[in-house]
Amino acid sequence: MKLTFLIAVALATFSAVAAQGHEFWLSAKSYSVKPGQNIVVSLRVGSNMKGATLVYQPNLIARFDMIQGGSKRKVKGQIGDDPAMVMAAEGSGLVVVVHETGDNRLTYDKWETFLRFVTHKDFPGLPEAHAARGLPEKGFAETYRRYAKALIAVGDGAGADRAVGLRIEIVALANPYTDDLSGGMPLLVLLDGVPRADAQVELFETRPDGSVTSTFHRTNAAGKVTVPVRAGSEYMADNVDLVALPNNDISAGSVWHSDWASLTFRVPAGG
Repeated sequence: MKLTFLIAVALATFSAVAAQGHEFWLSAKSYSVKPGQNIVVSLRVGSNMKGATLVYQPNLIARFDMIQGGSKRKVKGQIGDDPAMVMAAEGSGLVVVVHETGDNRLTYDKWETFLRFVTHKDFPGLPEAHAARGLPEKGFAETYRRYAKALIAVGDGAGADRAVGLRIEIVALANPYTDDLSGGMPLLVLLDGVPRADAQVELFETRPDGSVTSTFHRTNAAGKVTVPVRAGSEYMADNVDLVALPNNDISAGSVWHSDWASLTFRVPAGG
């Protein structure tokens, strides 16, 4: 009975916040821990770095790993755990936490909601393409999948991020805990393993006082972009891909699909 209740609560919570929120990210309790201490990470969904936490629910998770150097450990928990990840850190080095959700579905009841989404995430021409397919302005559905990474320093935090095989992902080309970021944080955006040129990256910054700002940036022809960062701030970089599904009948299923990538890290106060 308790297990069934927890599953129901998890599904209801996910559906409610997913319909209202935009970004999905991994939020670490601390981005710098000592060897042997726990790495504590919450799954968060919302807007402007504000939102609900999601409990650990394996049926909603396609992948949940902790990568450090050449080692990879699967993140495991109990249904209903919040935070969703509590794992002991091992030796010193950079840890990359990787999370992939399963596919989820959202139905648009208002055309304005879809317009805000495609405008915010930089998909010019999508409203016209939608109309050209003969699709209605409400009652249609989109499936979506989230891919999130977080960079956490254990001990000295030495090491490097890398591509981890997600369909869409953001790779840090510098280590925020050991490298000089006075010239900004270089990032690489990949889609199906290929650099994504001329793609929008939204960068959210949370200052120590809790204030949040966001700025927009674009990748170059090599899929790279350097974003400005400041010591003491937590950052989340976001990139979204949206494609048409081969279905123009809303009664037969979803007509659009989006994939969302996020990368979170903190620049040390003395960095």
